[in-house]
This record gives sequence, structure tokens and C-alpha cells, in this order.
Amino acid sequence: MTNAGPASTSYTRVLLVEHEPRTAILIGEMLRATWDEGLVLTHTEQLTAALEDLLRHGATCVIVDLSLPGVGELECVSQVRAAAPDVPIVALADDGGEDLALSVVKAGAQDCLIKAQIEPRSLGRALKHSIERKRSEAQLAHQVLHDQLTGLPNRALFFDRLRVALDRAKRSQVALAVLFLDVDNFKEINDSLGHAAGDRFLEELAGRLKRLMRPMDTVARFGGDEFTFLVEGLETEREVVLIAERVIAAARAQVPVGDHEISVAVSLGIARVTDPNVGPEVVIREADAAMYQAKKRRGAGYQVFERTERPGAGDRADLKEALERALERSELRVYYQPKVALNGGRTVVGLEALLRWEHPERGLLAPAEFIPLAEELRLMEPIGHYVIGDAVRVLERWQRSKPDATVSVNLSAGELVHPGLVSVLSETVRHAGVDPAALCVEVPEAALTQRPQEASRALARLKAVDLTVAIDDFGTAPALLSSLRRLPVDLLKVHESLLTDLGTAPIEDAIVGALVEIGHALGLLVIAEGVETESQLAGLRTCGFDGAQGFLFGRPMPENRVEVLLG
Repeated sequence: MTNAGPASTSYTRVLLVEHEPRTAILIGEMLRATWDEGLVLTHTEQLTAALEDLLRHGATCVIVDLSLPGVGELECVSQVRAAAPDVPIVALADDGGEDLALSVVKAGAQDCLIKAQIEPRSLGRALKHSIERKRSEAQLAHQVLHDQLTGLPNRALFFDRLRVALDRAKRSQVALAVLFLDVDNFKEINDSLGHAAGDRFLEELAGRLKRLMRPMDTVARFGGDEFTFLVEGLETEREVVLIAERVIAAARAQVPVGDHEISVAVSLGIARVTDPNVGPEVVIREADAAMYQAKKRRGAGYQVFERTERPGAGDRADLKEALERALERSELRVYYQPKVALNGGRTVVGLEALLRWEHPERGLLAPAEFIPLAEELRLMEPIGHYVIGDAVRVLERWQRSKPDATVSVNLSAGELVHPGLVSVLSETVRHAGVDPAALCVEVPEAALTQRPQEASRALARLKAVDLTVAIDDFGTAPALLSSLRRLPVDLLKVHESLLTDLGTAPIEDAIVGALVEIGHALGLLVIAEGVETESQLAGLRTCGFDGAQGFLFGRPMPENRVEVLLG
């Protein structure tokens, strides 16, 4: 068998990695006997040569022998997957049972065949099914991260790209800005012309906005009639304003919809990032706040966010001192939001601990307003200990009357990999005398994609002391879906951005239902976040969610208001 060049779109290019020449010849004959047409088969005997070939030419599918000399069984699969994460893999094993097959699939393969049992039909079927399975997975990932109406990136993908841009800005000092656009009178279009006309308008507007931006920029449909923009490499505020003016002009131009020419007014907020250590939520909130200021100044068009209250270098020491005093003076508060089971009712089965800071001058502050700086100033360890201690104390009280109750605590990326975390958690639980599995540790999905190997080891340490582990904000990091099966976790908490139209849009129901099926296939419980409406709740039940939390069931509340739940 000879090497082939890059595959034409009409060919199926299969890369066979097999060190035994006779086996390679036999497999090639089987494939040719069962494949109708358009098969290009490339054979290499060594994994290194296969990886080089993959990087140069790609492949439709890879068939890899698990017994390659000098390479571990699972390492064969993991290295191929690392070189070409979008290419399906069929593994060949000398022998082994279901445990080996499951391990191989968890490592990234789509199928595992025993060499002695292979025959032409089963080999061809495995190849075709693996290709189709991988294609469906890619389509699902795309649907999860893109708006179904406009085809633009959705809120989850925008958050992910902004997070990556902020990390890049930390290393290279590249300037970036976020723009937030809202159509002021979109409701009038729906009311006067109908929702079909409204959808057609949004499609046309989305196309205009996408054509207006540079290839390296991102424009997303953030929700409803809201669009967000991520632009990088603009050094001055004037450059950003010029883009804002072009966006506004394009959005205000008449849009033909059927027999009508529709004109709209828009408001746009601009948030320039001067400190890349802030979280993406903060940047978007600032752009949103600026947009509302522009809306109040009717006709203004745009507004640049003024950072009058954000602490800069001059008062960083003051804020550090204030945070340290917050611990000493008991200004930190732990609020609790109920979680409910969806097995026929709305029974409260758990609480999530959420940190707040009762600032003496600014009032109650959410975590996004002080946690990033707390991490930078290395104050998260004592703050984390405080939250864990309070949560376990509440859990111990609640379990006196409800033995199956659970309480969740959130970990940041830094806390997850801290060497002393597990000992603090296990000792706190042991001292309180509660079941470790009743304490759920929620890890943000983004933390698992930033340093995946280190994060996976940290999750394993948490599971080793019998704690329950959940992936929080699931659906916001595109890279995690395919590696989910290898992570030692118990629950998935689906991010609220994926549930906005649940119960009202059949395609959204289908996509979210597929995510739930994936979670259940991996033996995981699937919980919905940010549930606010009865239609969303109905959609959750249809999709098979195990539980939910959100304002529909209860807002975060101080401990003294949780007494009814504890009773």
C-alpha cells in the first residue's frame, strides 16, 4: 500500500497504523471488498510517522493498532486524537473485554474491534458508523455554540472567545474591546408584522453585521435582539468609536422584509479592556451598562463605559486591605440558592453556596466584582476556607432533618489545583461528621480546558475522598464536549445561555435534549442553571433533566431565610 496525497472531498481517506505487514494487507483487502468507491488507504507502521502524516494531509478516519511497539494501548489513541481531534478513530485490539473497549472509547476512539473477530462487513460497518458518529458530534458541538436563526456564535461561544482573548491580552498586551448592541424598537416589528418578519429582520441584520467585521473579530447573537462584538488590536478609543459608528449606520439602514422596508433605532455600549485580569462577565456587564446609558440618551447611538469606580493601580493596596478587613470583620456573606429535583415535582434537594461581600460603602457585591482581584492578591485560600466551613456547617444542620440533602460550593481554577484543597475539604467534612458525597464541589467548565491534565488530576483527588464533583457552566467551552467521558465527575450543570429559548423553539429543545442524553449515557446527572420561566421548566422535563435551579424556584438568600428549607 502506498501513501496518498490530500484527500479529495469525493474520497474517504483512511490512515491505517499497523506494525504487522500481514495484518495491514488483510485489513486493506477487507476494506476494499466492502467499500463501494472512493477509498484512499494510507498505511504506516509507526505512530510517529502516522502523526506526521495526519498533520500534513489529514484523514477521514484513522484505524490504529493498540499493540504498537513502545506505545501504550491508550497512548496510541490519545496521541492520534491530540494530533487530529476532529478525526474519528477505530482501535484494533489483540484481545480484551468490555473494560478495555470502554477505556479506549473514553480515551477518544469511536469504536474498538478485536482483530481475530474482524470480517469485511463488520470492519466496513465500524468505519462508516465511526465517521458518522464523529460527524454528528461535530454538528452537535456547532449547534450548541451557534444561534440557530442567524448562524452567528451564541452567548456561550462569545464568552469562550472573550475568555481566550483576555488570556491572550495578559501575555501580549493586545488591546481589545467589547461592544453591546440592542435594537430599541424590535418589539414593534413583532407586534405589527409578526414574529416571522421579526426573524427575517434579525437574519438580515446579522448578515450585515458579520460582513462589516474583520475576519479576526467576533459578532454574536447574545440573545433576542441583542448582539455583541469582540474586537482586538485597536489601540485608541477613537478606533473603537469608528467601528461603533459603522455598526450603528449598518443597523439603522433600511432592511427589506417582504413588502416592507424596516428601519430601527439601536443603542450601543462600548467597554474597552484596560485590565485583562478582569473576568469576561465584568467586561460584558460594563458594555451592557454603557448600552443602557446610550438608550437613556435617546439618539446618542453609542456610549463608552466610564470606569470611575473600578480600582486601579493607585488604590489596589486599599482594596487589598479592605478585602483583608472583610475577613476580619465578618463582612463576607454566604448566600444559598435552592436546587430542585424534577422527578414530578419541585422538591428542594440541595443548596448552592454563593459568596457575597457586604462592602461598608458599596453595599452587597457579587463575586465577579471582587474575586478576580482576590485571586491576584492571593486571598482566595482564606476566602475559600470560609465558604467551605460555612457550607459544611449548614449541610450538617440540614441533614439532621433531611439525611439526603446536599450543599454545593464553587471552586475557581486556581483553587481547583491548589495542593492543600483536598485536605481542607476532607478534614472539614470529617470534623462535621457528614457524608462526603453530600458536599458537591462545582468546577467551572473553563477551568478544565485551561490546564486539562492538571485539572483532571485535581478532580481525581477530589473523587478519591468521596466528594461529589460537578462541572459548572457546562456548554461554555467548546473543547470540553469530546473529552468529557474521561473526567471523573458526577454532575453536569448546563449553562443558562443554552436554555434561553427552551420550551419555545423545537431546535433548541433537540440540541439541549442531545446534551442531556450524552450526560446520561456517561452516567452523569444533568442539572439546569438559570431557570426563570414555566416554559423553560416544561422544556427541562421534556429533555429529561434531573434537576434545576434559578429564580423560578428561589433567589440566593441569606442563611436566616433558609430556615424554612432547613426545617
